[in-house]
Amino acid sequence: MRTEPALLPTKANHTVTNQAMAGWDASLSLNFAKRADQTILARRQHRGPLVVQKMLYPEGSDLAHGVIVHPPGGVAGGDKLQLSTQMQPHTAALLTTPGATKWYKSAGRQASQHINFSLKTASLLEWLPQENIVFDAAEVRLETQVQLCESAVFAGWEVVCLGRQASGEYWHQGRFQQRLQIKRDKRLIWNESAVIRPSSRVRMALAGLDSRPVFGSFVVAAGEVPSDVLQACRDIVPKRSADYGVSALPEVFTARYMGVCAQDAKHYFDGLWQVLRPWYAARPAIRPRIWAT
Repeated sequence: MRTEPALLPTKANHTVTNQAMAGWDASLSLNFAKRADQTILARRQHRGPLVVQKMLYPEGSDLAHGVIVHPPGGVAGGDKLQLSTQMQPHTAALLTTPGATKWYKSAGRQASQHINFSLKTASLLEWLPQENIVFDAAEVRLETQVQLCESAVFAGWEVVCLGRQASGEYWHQGRFQQRLQIKRDKRLIWNESAVIRPSSRVRMALAGLDSRPVFGSFVVAAGEVPSDVLQACRDIVPKRSADYGVSALPEVFTARYMGVCAQDAKHYFDGLWQVLRPWYAARPAIRPRIWAT
């Protein structure tokens, strides 16, 4: 009888095993600049499994569409994603994701996403990702920092689904943390944060999520919203029963959604975007091509 020699561990095997235990540390840095009348991706640097696809220009050369891709398809405990974007003067870009971001069961280890956007004079950045799906027993931290010059414009939304509704999985264990800060010329104009556990009072309370598994917010920092635009936003109604609403502060517009379906939340925010974008970007809302696939 022939006996095969045992496979000895190699340095590469140890590296992969240790990396899997520690989690992936992935980062992506983008710098948009103006060349003639075109917004171009002048520089990009990435480490680990976080990349951006080739820029597309479905709206013309002055506004670039980019798709941020995390090839593993999901984020596990210990993973750290970092996205940094610099918008040089008079540039414009829309960034999105190809599909939902899945946050896996983490065995007590936190998975995180840190985003830092910096916008220079008269620049525009739209951050319109697909939804976040938080698996049961996931430990998740989302943090977004936005730095604006005086005339810069930022629009962004986040949709979160606690549990895998389509699979009948509920969120019984874990923790979800979220924070968004927006500063204009180093002055804080928007600050919100949330820490939610399955047992949190805010998750069950009528003044909180009222036991609904899906929630989201849409924020636009572009100055005072015209009254007719605000009224048109208030006239938009989600497809199915949900709690929703819009409000306008002197410097920030915000919309909220709480319901049972992530697709309904995205449809509601898309309707608002159709109304808001001609105001804050002086152009109609053109959906990224990836949304149709």
